[in-house]
Amino acid sequence: MFRYAPSPLRAGAAALTGLLLSACSHADPQPPRQVSIHDPVMTQEGDSYYLFSTGPGITIYRSDNLVDWQPAGRAFPGEPDWAREAVPDFAGHLWAPDIIARHGRFYLYYSVSAFGKNTSAMGVAINETLDPDSPDYQWKDQGMVLQSIPHRDNWNAIDPNIVLDDEGTAWMSFGSFWGGLKLVKLDETWTAPSESREWHTLARGERPPFTPADQAGPEEIEAPFIFRKHGYYYLFISRGLCCRGDDSTYRLAVGRAKEVTGPYLDKNGKDMANGGGSPLIAGNERWPGLGHNSAYTFDGRDYLVLHAYAAADDGLQKLKILDMKWDDELWPVVDPAQLDSYQSRLVE
Repeated sequence: MFRYAPSPLRAGAAALTGLLLSACSHADPQPPRQVSIHDPVMTQEGDSYYLFSTGPGITIYRSDNLVDWQPAGRAFPGEPDWAREAVPDFAGHLWAPDIIARHGRFYLYYSVSAFGKNTSAMGVAINETLDPDSPDYQWKDQGMVLQSIPHRDNWNAIDPNIVLDDEGTAWMSFGSFWGGLKLVKLDETWTAPSESREWHTLARGERPPFTPADQAGPEEIEAPFIFRKHGYYYLFISRGLCCRGDDSTYRLAVGRAKEVTGPYLDKNGKDMANGGGSPLIAGNERWPGLGHNSAYTFDGRDYLVLHAYAAADDGLQKLKILDMKWDDELWPVVDPAQLDSYQSRLVE
């Protein structure tokens, strides 16, 4: 379906680096601008990939090779009609989207939140196509899916991710800080929780007694993403602090389960709901923090998609797409060297 042969990713890290160096030396004396985004998620339609991220209206990019990305507008020209009423301190950015295809349509989930509070909500918009040049292109907002309210909920309705179980039922994982990361089944429309509204805890850490209900607490955990592979559900989470440039401590951990509801165990058999989680990749001197990942299989290859803060660019966040391999015990493995070798190119 997608023509991978000319893709620099297909040729590997060395070829990609050579391509970029060649382009810089022969076409442009300045290094190409990279895609600067937070919380990247992706999907594919036809021969094109589409990338969605946190930003005003949700920023969208389009590519045919996973390296060269062209801006493709926003999902919302302004903000959802309901956002300001649900979250009075909403500052205009739609956070941490997720995108999934269903019956030929695309469901785009997103977050509305007051920074540092669990006054938050998640909504969903639907489009018939991702091609902005198509006459059928129009994002139609379906409104709020789920809301968290301080002193009522000990979780934060942000960072949605949708996964399908073996029966094709949709489940939404979500959460940030507070009582950890949660999972809830969606109804048949995928626009609201099922009638049971049974909450499952996926991952959490220690929350000290008497921590005020409207405060996040010290446990730095967020951004669940569940990826099905090898008969397991793999749960990726972000730990540490994002959005602080060179001072970011963001890093990734992983566990897995046989059932979508868990328990998710790390390599040592520790439940992620009790503080478990095996380290996957962490920052280094050049990339001090990285995280809020998604994961995909495209053309038979598995990828880990994330953002990383570049020390060489005053801590500005950059898109990273890493090859994801599997060890003998079927745990995911990524090569930190690809943080340097993969460089996106912003095409304007």
